[in-house]
Amino acid sequence: MRHVILKYIPVTVMLLLMRYITASAQDTQLLTEESFIQQVKQYHPVIKQADLLTQKAAADLLSARGAFDPLFETGNTAKTLDGVNYYHYANPELKIPTAAGVNLKTGFEKAEGQYINPERTRGVASYIGMELPLLNGLLTDKKRTTLRQAEIYTKQTAQERLLVINDLLFDARTSYWEWAGAWYLYRVYTNYIGIAAKRARLVSISFQNGDRAMADTVEAWAQLQNVRLLQSDALLNLNKKILDLSAYLWTANEAPYLLPEEYTPDTLALPALQLLPDTTSLITELTSAHPAIQSALFKLDILDAERRLKRQNLLPVVNLQANVLSKDYYQYDKMSWAYLDNNYKWGINVRVPLLLRQERGDYKNVLIKIRDNNIELQKKQWDLQNKVRKYYAEAVQLQDQLQAAREMTTAYTALLRTEELKFTQGESSMFLINARENKTLEMQQKVIELQVKYRKAAYGIRWAAGLMAAE
Repeated sequence: MRHVILKYIPVTVMLLLMRYITASAQDTQLLTEESFIQQVKQYHPVIKQADLLTQKAAADLLSARGAFDPLFETGNTAKTLDGVNYYHYANPELKIPTAAGVNLKTGFEKAEGQYINPERTRGVASYIGMELPLLNGLLTDKKRTTLRQAEIYTKQTAQERLLVINDLLFDARTSYWEWAGAWYLYRVYTNYIGIAAKRARLVSISFQNGDRAMADTVEAWAQLQNVRLLQSDALLNLNKKILDLSAYLWTANEAPYLLPEEYTPDTLALPALQLLPDTTSLITELTSAHPAIQSALFKLDILDAERRLKRQNLLPVVNLQANVLSKDYYQYDKMSWAYLDNNYKWGINVRVPLLLRQERGDYKNVLIKIRDNNIELQKKQWDLQNKVRKYYAEAVQLQDQLQAAREMTTAYTALLRTEELKFTQGESSMFLINARENKTLEMQQKVIELQVKYRKAAYGIRWAAGLMAAE
């Protein structure tokens, strides 16, 4: 029973000391971790830059879809010389590209004059037709591949955005608790300065009354200076952590600012141990949850679309053009097989590179890229799994170290109180009290450092699993 009570004494002592420190600060404003993180999410420029990634991807997708916009064009040429109308030719045309690779078109030709090209139909001739690739470009082409890649890229940038936010929030949360630990340690030393100063005065008075030796006076004042040096070093570290934390503080007008002096951290939450997640399920769900893995998979999809395009380019180019004609403005009311047999225009274009060296080289290059990205994906998955395991093992180890450090703090505090009691009875010296007190300060510093490290390790598990951005 006694062991169980002693187990929780360090936590109680630390909580009471934190309450005392917090209550003693006047005109302060508490900055909790979550309110700080919410401010980071709302105003940090990295978050806004991450949002720009998705906006750019949406703009690229819109641009890719523009390749399938209907196109109206017209040509109008005429020649008159010495009052003779040589020719007048007009050809308005509407082209409609489709995602199936077929280009539809319709228009009419109007030709007049004494010397028109014999290939042209005098008067008005309208047409409805299409252009169809039969081999190269049948399954995909440059425009369809670009559109497909743009659609995948929008999904990839959404994962890239989560990846940026995941890294930012991990760094921000770590910075917050490093500031909280530095602030609390500085307050601990500040509190001890008051204790050491009071003790030095009392020992000095006792020396003047002949109750204490000169050595005790020197030891008391030396301990006061020692604690002041510790406080000065803690203040220097605190100022560094304040500047580190201020890197995440931005206003709604995109202006950075330093952390105001009246802000204090939530040190009451510092000793709390977070519930560690199940690493087995995290590792299992890593592929479906981590933004870096998802981004890599989308990159493979983009390369696969390029692979299909390069494979199409190995085929000969065979394009078919077919048009149904009308002698006037779209007189197709008597459409029949006999009509089609007597009113048409068609053509076929064939282009066959003889060696296909460029096409074969492009195809091999994209296969190499896919292979390289598959290897990188496997490596990234393994690295992330090991990071989850590493942070989990570190957090578990830090829990044990924290427990031991707290018990040692309780023991050193009890020894210090015993030594002070013996000193009042003339059975000890300031040298022994200083030794006990320095050990107590050392262990309190160790506890604070372990608490900050534990927070970082606990957050590191969720960061390595890519879950910080979803919180």
